[in-house]
Amino acid sequence: MMPPEDKKHCSQTLPPDVLSNLPEYVIDSILMCLPFKDAVRTSVLSNNWRYKWCGLPELTLDEAVWTTKKNLFFHTAEITKIISHILIFHAGAITKFILCVPKSRSCHMIDDLIYFLSKNGIQHFVLELPFRDDPHKLPSSFFKCLQLRHLTLQKCLVIPPPAFKGFDRLIRLELCEVTISSELLGSLISHCLLLEHLVLHIADSYSKVIEINAPRLRSFYFAGSIRSILIKSAPLLEKLLLADNETGYFGAEKWDIVKFFESFSALEHLCVNMLFAAEVGEMPTRLPFDLSCVKQLYITVDLYDSAEVSCALCLIRSFPCIQYMEIQEACCNDSVADHRVELPSDVTFNHLKEVKLIFTSGSIIEMQLAKLLLVKSPALVRMLIESCRAKGTATVKKLVDELTTFQGASPEAEVVFIKR
Repeated sequence: MMPPEDKKHCSQTLPPDVLSNLPEYVIDSILMCLPFKDAVRTSVLSNNWRYKWCGLPELTLDEAVWTTKKNLFFHTAEITKIISHILIFHAGAITKFILCVPKSRSCHMIDDLIYFLSKNGIQHFVLELPFRDDPHKLPSSFFKCLQLRHLTLQKCLVIPPPAFKGFDRLIRLELCEVTISSELLGSLISHCLLLEHLVLHIADSYSKVIEINAPRLRSFYFAGSIRSILIKSAPLLEKLLLADNETGYFGAEKWDIVKFFESFSALEHLCVNMLFAAEVGEMPTRLPFDLSCVKQLYITVDLYDSAEVSCALCLIRSFPCIQYMEIQEACCNDSVADHRVELPSDVTFNHLKEVKLIFTSGSIIEMQLAKLLLVKSPALVRMLIESCRAKGTATVKKLVDELTTFQGASPEAEVVFIKR
């Protein structure tokens, strides 16, 4: 028990209400670190904290807000109520707003919210609506958010007014299952002259190609039909990720792989799923030019599909200065375990230092690939091999054990098994 003297000393040295006497900037910093619902609850701490949340410049309404211990999801009425309170009580600028509406729910105040944000200096806006719903048509006020620098939209219908000239301050754009014509999408991107990062998940089927002109673009993630896009100008593009989501494309043309890659003079990092091989027209042995800028290559390929293997080899041959390569086997069919292919002998990876192979079964063709890379990589330091299936772990481990005694081109190369 504390002596009376110590109690008296504490009461004299501590202010009567520590929380009320915190500097304004400290309170703001604390609130910015809290989830939205916890920030609102701080109103009960003291008079000085009451309604402090109403001046927060950044608000996030996501799963952390909607999910509670009693209810897995809020009802639509409760979501609407929260947004209504923000519109009524919030004062000051809102530079960042994230709204993620949970599945099986809807929000009837999106247009009012967007109008409110357009009047309060919004710079970073995330609007993610449920996939199962029809796309929500964005109101005209959305196109007046001219200070936007970061924009993420999911399941929205975008129809810009004729006078709209684009978001000239936008740096990052992410569109997921957004309904917009190919012409308007190309125009929107081209008018964002400061755009550096672009993410497109295309769910709709297009009959015309989306032409992309982005003079400052540095990274581009695309999921959709490769034939639906044409990167006409992206001189600074460093990182490109291509994923196929089996979206239909109604255009008659096949994918021209040479034309697609000919403008990438700064590309360093390429991640590609070889499902695109099915959309290629004529497959060359290699590109008619080298992309010496590419240093990192990530490939997902079905080693038992000749078209995918040919497409992968075409690209690999065209990247003479590659330093890191990751190849993931896409086929999980155990019935083809004894299948063999004729892998090329005319490739050499003079700069390759590290390889990661993600195998499924430890099959003969997987062994062929690993040995080819060891033989053709004189600068190799390490080869990592991982099993992506529990069923094939033992056979992949056996493959690694055999490779540890295999003599490759690099005396320093080590083969390491990664256990998931």
